[in-house]
Amino acid sequence: MSNEEKQIKPVNQRGAARLAAVQALYQMDIGGTGVLEVVAEYEAHRLGQELDGDTYLKADPSWFRSIVSGVVRDQTKIDPIVRSSLQEDWPLSRLDSTLRAILRAGTFEILERKDVPVPVIVTEYVEIARAFFEEDEPRIVNAVLDRIAKQVRGDKK
Repeated sequence: MSNEEKQIKPVNQRGAARLAAVQALYQMDIGGTGVLEVVAEYEAHRLGQELDGDTYLKADPSWFRSIVSGVVRDQTKIDPIVRSSLQEDWPLSRLDSTLRAILRAGTFEILERKDVPVPVIVTEYVEIARAFFEEDEPRIVNAVLDRIAKQVRGDKK
């Protein structure tokens, strides 16, 4: 691949950081890995690196770190917000781990990153959901994050 081909589409480094954060949160959820260990592993071996033949996109490391550590730090605040935005018969524990990670990360950004417009946050996490799921999950992410944004930030978009 020539340099000219690589230059065609600039990488959205925040988007790549969001995707990596979702993957790291998933890994922590499934494997019980600690936040410092996961952040160190991603920064050393994954963000912008090649691992097992997969090239990871160059990501904004501080954005990645703030999402992962923020979700872990604020999980007792984030989970009830996510749970209250799901249908009543759907406990958080019943969600797919990847979907749970997407909703936690998106909720963290809605709560903490007032400098980022809600439509940007929702769109980015819906795109991440599309990368993992083909069924209803992207619509669930859209609906839940939209509900949370209205609850947290009011109706201004």
